[in-house]
Amino acid sequence: MTILVTGGAGFIGANFLFYMLDSHPEDRVVCLDKLTYAGNLDTLSPVMDHPQFRFVRGDICDRETVDRLFEEERPAAVVNFAAESHVDRSIEDPEVFLRTNILGTASLMDACRKYGTARFHQVSTDEVYGDLPLDRPDLLFTEETPLRTSSPYSSSKASADLLALSYHRTYGLPVTISRCSNNYGPYQFTEKLIPLMISNALQDKPLPVYGQGSNVRDWLYVEDHCKAIDLILRQGRAGEVYNVGGHNEMRNIDIVRLICRELGKPESLITYVEDRKGHDLRYAIDPGKIQRELGWTPETAFQEGIRRTIQWYLENREWNNQQ
Repeated sequence: MTILVTGGAGFIGANFLFYMLDSHPEDRVVCLDKLTYAGNLDTLSPVMDHPQFRFVRGDICDRETVDRLFEEERPAAVVNFAAESHVDRSIEDPEVFLRTNILGTASLMDACRKYGTARFHQVSTDEVYGDLPLDRPDLLFTEETPLRTSSPYSSSKASADLLALSYHRTYGLPVTISRCSNNYGPYQFTEKLIPLMISNALQDKPLPVYGQGSNVRDWLYVEDHCKAIDLILRQGRAGEVYNVGGHNEMRNIDIVRLICRELGKPESLITYVEDRKGHDLRYAIDPGKIQRELGWTPETAFQEGIRRTIQWYLENREWNNQQ
């Protein structure tokens, strides 16, 4: 089948493209990406000449471009990674997040309706649930947890999720949604925590940590996430939400200290900065539903995944310097 992947020049989207082309050589994969600051065409250089791959530069909000691409490719499935995703940027300029993350999603779903696409998959985030208290490790996000967003970014993603579910109920569009915890791995833009700390540490620059670094995140290795999306795409039930978590809860400060140890850098590089506005305290996902229904479990322990990630950045400094 032909799969349209939007935002495929970004971090998770690119890893998903690589995974799909490797795991399903019979499928054709088409990438639509606007190539904003977080999209890097060089990331896709390993597959640009692949016979089952096509790259198209375009904006998911541009309905004419989207319609033309659907007319040409008639995708059987769409996986929507295209999104503005950095919380700090959303606090500074919410409008672009609302446009891309909500109106762009609507543009894609309308094209799916028009051309009879068999599955639309929306890649969402655990941030739509808000946060959990640090002193209640027993509490986890489930698919039934009410949406309680904290930032313009998470609000735009929650809006897109609700819109997708409404398209399923109103129009019968075969929609699935995955809400993942924090991803890490190769090709991640350096504004995010792990690649920023690796990049700065390698250059002996300060390592800025919000507040006291006590905020907790659940970390998921990107390839495990790609496998989960593939399963949902092929076996997930239309109209359903699936939480995808890594069972790897860690404080931000402990992540930074681990990176220092792995790179042989002093912790004196760590610099505490003013906390982010509305900073969520803790994210923790219960992935029980996807485990029960589809048999997915995260395969990569954090210690192994972070070593792979650090090694990738060490071996790909030229890519990192282009960011």
